[in-house]
Amino acid sequence: MNTSVRASIDLGTNTCLLLVAEWEPGRTEPDRVLADVSTVVRLGQGVDKNRSLAPDAMERTLACLRKYASRLTELGGDPSTAVCLATSQARDAANGSDFFETVVRETGFRFRVISGDEEARVTFSGGLLPGMDPARSVVVDIGGGSTELISSRGGQSLDMGSVRFTERYLQSDPVTDEQFWNCQAAIDAQLEKLRSWREALGAHADLVAVAGTATAIAAEHLGLEQFDASRIDTAALSRGDIHRIVEELKWRTVKERLELPGMEPGRADVILAGAMILWRTMEVLDFAHCRISTRGLRYGALKI
Repeated sequence: MNTSVRASIDLGTNTCLLLVAEWEPGRTEPDRVLADVSTVVRLGQGVDKNRSLAPDAMERTLACLRKYASRLTELGGDPSTAVCLATSQARDAANGSDFFETVVRETGFRFRVISGDEEARVTFSGGLLPGMDPARSVVVDIGGGSTELISSRGGQSLDMGSVRFTERYLQSDPVTDEQFWNCQAAIDAQLEKLRSWREALGAHADLVAVAGTATAIAAEHLGLEQFDASRIDTAALSRGDIHRIVEELKWRTVKERLELPGMEPGRADVILAGAMILWRTMEVLDFAHCRISTRGLRYGALKI
């Protein structure tokens, strides 16, 4: 068996994820996961408004990538061969290319900035759990800057995300009713574009949610104090479950949200917008239930 140590990085608007696995070429599943790490770096801080990466955001991300390079080397991998993908914030930032040149010099990681369509395709490939039927599955990936909805017949990328819409609409702590309703209206307006796409999928399509918003919601729903992928990957939430969580997040301050089970400090301020996107996706596009997957783009990247 020609198993080798392979690695991928998913660098999004809010988080940076590293997957290191022993993965035999040609297989659709890893032989053994050596590391699966998520760090909140908020690289997309202010990008929606300023269209450039902020200096402190770049430094946070660079510090994270230095640690990832060391970890990968310790596990027998090579940073220069890792599959490194950057998404929404890099597409929108004028200084993104300069930043990634610095990343190459200091870490060896070579990033490729992918389009929303490619992000959707790779996320669908990586987001499904073993046993899920691709023909009837729809993956929703709620990122910090964009949201992708993908089926086996294609997908859509929308310019709404937990960081982007928090900065744009949910600016007080706690949020006001007016801010909440304005944010909901903006989410619904984006989703209305997908009504005909949704109708073509048929009534029996199964929604699968990936990425940090979804796993944080599942952790809260399950009462998990520590991240447990085996339990999150079996979670199924109804529209009512998601709506209840949205209402609970709405009245809490960021500090009070940190008291919820499994809530990360770097996610507490943007989790409401992310939860609203999932809730409205289920309402507007008529999905009664949602499965949760801890996988996503980083798994799909190793299948490219």
